[in-house]
Amino acid sequence: MQKKFLKNLAFLIFLNLLVKPFWILGVDREVQNALGPEEYGFYFTILNFSFLFYILLDLGITNFNNRNIAQNNQLLNKHMAGISTLKILLGFVYGLLVFIIGWIIGYDGRQLHLLAWVGFNQFLLSFILYLRSNISGLLLFKTEGVLSVLDRLLMIFVCGSLLWIVTFREHFTIEWFVYAQTISYAITAIIALAAVLHRSGKLRLNWNPVFFLMIIKKSMPFAILALLMSFYSRIDPVLIERILGGSFGNEQSGIYAQAFRLLDAGQNFALLFSVLLLPLFARMIKENESLTKLLNLSFSIIISGTLIVALTSLFYGEQIMQLLYTPAEGELYTSYLERILLSAKIFKLLMFSLVFVSSIYIFGTLLTANNSLKYLNLIAIVSLAANIILNFILIPKYFALGSAYASLAAQALSAMLQIFIAYRLFKWNVNYKLILRLSATIILTLITGYLLQYIQIQNWIISMSLMLIAGLLISFGLRLLNIREFISILKG
Repeated sequence: MQKKFLKNLAFLIFLNLLVKPFWILGVDREVQNALGPEEYGFYFTILNFSFLFYILLDLGITNFNNRNIAQNNQLLNKHMAGISTLKILLGFVYGLLVFIIGWIIGYDGRQLHLLAWVGFNQFLLSFILYLRSNISGLLLFKTEGVLSVLDRLLMIFVCGSLLWIVTFREHFTIEWFVYAQTISYAITAIIALAAVLHRSGKLRLNWNPVFFLMIIKKSMPFAILALLMSFYSRIDPVLIERILGGSFGNEQSGIYAQAFRLLDAGQNFALLFSVLLLPLFARMIKENESLTKLLNLSFSIIISGTLIVALTSLFYGEQIMQLLYTPAEGELYTSYLERILLSAKIFKLLMFSLVFVSSIYIFGTLLTANNSLKYLNLIAIVSLAANIILNFILIPKYFALGSAYASLAAQALSAMLQIFIAYRLFKWNVNYKLILRLSATIILTLITGYLLQYIQIQNWIISMSLMLIAGLLISFGLRLLNIREFISILKG
């Protein structure tokens, strides 16, 4: 299992490094630069509002199906028709409810128009993820890897054409950006469906209320977990816009989006671990195999990488934000610098959130595979309550920065509770060697950062690259990342 995990992780990371950074930093970022923080913040708030109710599209079916197919491959053909019909039904319920709630909280005509298209995109994305869960459950990770980047690859082509052809760029709007996503998701859904049908045979939609209730009942614990996690991970921009209000609220949401974009990029890579680990953990638990080696291997890889990135952001956050974002049309240079400094502060906090989010993708996936959803839901409730309370306290005083503090606190609380529960359930001893190695990596990487600041290398990109390389070498030297172990697993 470790060998399968490493080989497929390398393949997934390779594909995602080819595509997703170009999408996030080349296209999505350029959309915000072209339209300005206020207009992009307008879209970003609606996008995150739609995510709050995303669970209605899924009801935990995707995670349940991934675990279920991994343990029972023969159920693919039997469940495909009924679950596909249920997903379409849930799409209608989701669209109606989101539109009504948007109208109740005061969204105007343009906001409702954009919400309708964003909501349809969420339905397409949900259906794609369900189809991919079948592929992943069959352990067809190469096919899953290609599907995981296909939508972004199509968006790069469509959005890139609209942004980089002068005739189109002059008339570019946020609505065009959303329509381009619709086209890309639709094509990806058709290709993913064809890949699943290749394994399951013909698809005939099947109206079976008894089957629907059975699936919903089995997946409901997953649904509650997904609902709670989507709220405490996506509610921040919505609260910023609602609490601060008006154009200032949209602007602050846009500034938050500048920093969140890189957190989102990191989460995409952390998600790859979850995609691979959920079916592997589920299969290993069913067959009573030892989990510790795979868990320690995956955790050491992801935690060392995110820690080095987070520590580096402390020293180079301002330069990174200034490199990525240009002054908006008509924006004073002093206002631009204030925006960059605020987004840099948010960025530093969110990068440390990424460390905890990555831990959640490892230990949360383990607890999901073990069907320990009661604990996960309790943790999510506590984290959500902490996040909302802190947002209402901090946003009026610190604006978008206050929301970043709230996010960091909620993610840290969730990660630590999940690790504690996992160790109690599986009766593992505390790995003091790992804790010492992590602590030493943090201290030595920070020392490296301060030394590079003292040396004052003129080109900050070279200085930052040296810090990243040094952090990586430190993690190898302290055997947080163990090359010999990787080689022995791949050979074995």
